[in-house]
Amino acid sequence: MLDTLAVALALAWPVAVALAWLLGELGQRWNIPRIASYALVGFLFAPTQLGSVAASGGPLGGLVANTAFGLILFEFGYRINLHWFRQNPWIAATGLLDVALSFLAVYALSRVMGAAVLTSLLLASIATATSPASLTRVVNDLRSSGQVTERALHLTAVNCLCAVFAFKFIVGFWTFDTAGDAVKALSNSAVVVLFSVGLGVAFGGGMPPVLRLVGRYQSDATVAFAIAVILLVALTHLLHLSALVATLAFGLVARHRRVTLSQAQRNFGVLGDLLIVFLFVYVGASADWRRAWAGLPLGAALVLVRAAAKVLAMSAFARASGTTLRKGMLTALAMMPLSTFVVLLLEDTRHVGIDLIDTVAPVAAATLLLQLLGPIATQQALRAAGEVQDPRPGKRRE
Repeated sequence: MLDTLAVALALAWPVAVALAWLLGELGQRWNIPRIASYALVGFLFAPTQLGSVAASGGPLGGLVANTAFGLILFEFGYRINLHWFRQNPWIAATGLLDVALSFLAVYALSRVMGAAVLTSLLLASIATATSPASLTRVVNDLRSSGQVTERALHLTAVNCLCAVFAFKFIVGFWTFDTAGDAVKALSNSAVVVLFSVGLGVAFGGGMPPVLRLVGRYQSDATVAFAIAVILLVALTHLLHLSALVATLAFGLVARHRRVTLSQAQRNFGVLGDLLIVFLFVYVGASADWRRAWAGLPLGAALVLVRAAAKVLAMSAFARASGTTLRKGMLTALAMMPLSTFVVLLLEDTRHVGIDLIDTVAPVAAATLLLQLLGPIATQQALRAAGEVQDPRPGKRRE
């Protein structure tokens, strides 16, 4: 009996990943984003549902998931052009308005529905963000390009950075309030963010000399950057820093140091495709239906209020920033995904000994809903904007 259980645990992850990949490919034929299928399989195989993939993954599973997320965040960061914000400051203003409205709306909702002040602050800081992993993956799968695509990517960069800073600050305040330890509070907030940024910048600045040394500065550097991201994520885990912030900073600096990446860099090839399946199965497996059900009223309301705040923010400065009201609203719809960012942000705090899962239980329902609906919303928004390319060269899907 024990041997059978051991075998079942050993096969849980391979079976879940294989099934997720199969359903992802089949679902794509019916315009269901692959990552939605991956997350659904992960949810079904979670310990509180049908299987035990999260339990059998252990700490190594979290490291692999963060590595996969790091690869996506590097690629995401590399696509962000900071000069765009300088040339069109209304885009930056739109991003900041999105953060402010989302934060205030979710905080007010949480307080009205009886949540404590700290819980409301944490929920509000999390809800300001869009998942860069989900957005980037859908964009890459659809080969999407255009005004809505670029605005969604750049505005996501703004709200993710603001969300991380706000969340870390609130966690630091919570640490000081509960433990009375100012040093620990500071180390859980500002120090983590600053050192994470510094580490990412150091990797970004150090890559050009390494690529010149090995003769790959102007050629395909997929393997070199993949290894660098893996090393960076491992270091952030060892030093209890934020892999999210470090890998995003790495990608931003790599772009602005003018390191040329070839087309093979997209998705990091087969390695990236495989890790993406694992990442979204892992994220889906983190959902507990009991916690999600308990927080469903607030979680569902949070999704609606967050969506309304984003639509209002994107519409307010749409014309001033050089786009139409319709494209502003489509940009808001494209920015619905949330789940991957939330799960791995909470994972970051767990590594420093702070478990906030129960404190922000209502977010479980929101992440579960947006694991499935968020990528679909992004896909439909990009299709409605006419920015999705047909797999056949020279064709476009409307």
